[in-house]
Amino acid sequence: MTTITLIRGDGIGPEISDAVVKIIDAAGLKIDWDVQTAGSDVIEAEGVPLPNRVLESVKRNKVALKAPVTTPIGKGFRSVNVQLRKELDLYVNLRPCKNLPNVKTKFDNVDLVVVRENTEDLYAGIERQVDDDTAESIKIITRKASERICKFAFDYAVRNNRKEVCVVTKANIMKLSDGLFLDCYRNIAKNYPQIKQREILVDNLCMQLVQNPSQFDVLVLPNLYGDIVSDLCAGLIGGLGVAQGANIGLDCAVFEPVHGSAPDIKGQNKANPTALLLSAIEMLKYIGEKQYADKIENALFKTLKNGVCTADLGGNAKTDEFTNAIIKNL
Repeated sequence: MTTITLIRGDGIGPEISDAVVKIIDAAGLKIDWDVQTAGSDVIEAEGVPLPNRVLESVKRNKVALKAPVTTPIGKGFRSVNVQLRKELDLYVNLRPCKNLPNVKTKFDNVDLVVVRENTEDLYAGIERQVDDDTAESIKIITRKASERICKFAFDYAVRNNRKEVCVVTKANIMKLSDGLFLDCYRNIAKNYPQIKQREILVDNLCMQLVQNPSQFDVLVLPNLYGDIVSDLCAGLIGGLGVAQGANIGLDCAVFEPVHGSAPDIKGQNKANPTALLLSAIEMLKYIGEKQYADKIENALFKTLKNGVCTADLGGNAKTDEFTNAIIKNL
């Protein structure tokens, strides 16, 4: 039996975690869940939002499914997500964005993948207060991190029969930092003549994504742009409630939804587990359980085709009703 770390998160995290575990179990796949808690709910008891036991669990099991964890804005503890990625060197943030059945959007032909560098850039968290009126953040771009994320993007394109890898920067303004990222892309791209190459500035990309997203295939971006663009792409396919994500390193992988912990609807049986379920489906493929991944995905798609969905997608199903409908369609 495979052992997988389950980080239940806070806010709506425990509710959608329970839903996904229930669906996987109903599909017939037995997983030994190493359940861990993290986030605001554990600070009072353990003093930190990400106890060392959580990191040790992921290192031991190599794979984790993580529900959302609250990150305070402008104050409080450092993002648990950022810390996990840094501590475990999860240098790839992979976010496939594809239309789902019966989820109404502006476009019906979106099928792209965001490959985001996950360990540096402004997210390195190097900040200082210069004086009372000035704060400063330092943007870190290294050749090592840039080359390996670009290589991952091209390798992913080859493995998944993708045709193009487009690099996204603002190298016309940040000529040294973004310029280095672009230079690394160009060097790596030379080894993949079978994959089309394209370069675009991030502001132009955003404009074109909301006009004609089907022109893009695989996007590779530095950390900050990747974070922003992946949320934009989530909007193209129905919102954060259906946006999956994966954080991948050499030794470990953590699969998680893109959305936050939504504390305003905590405990109200309103949360949409789709994004976490899609992340879990990607996780099952990663560990070699494609048969179960396909089985669960087909049940999810059938449920959506039947018009059963939660309020964020225009339906009226509660979390448990949506979960039970998926299980019925397995």
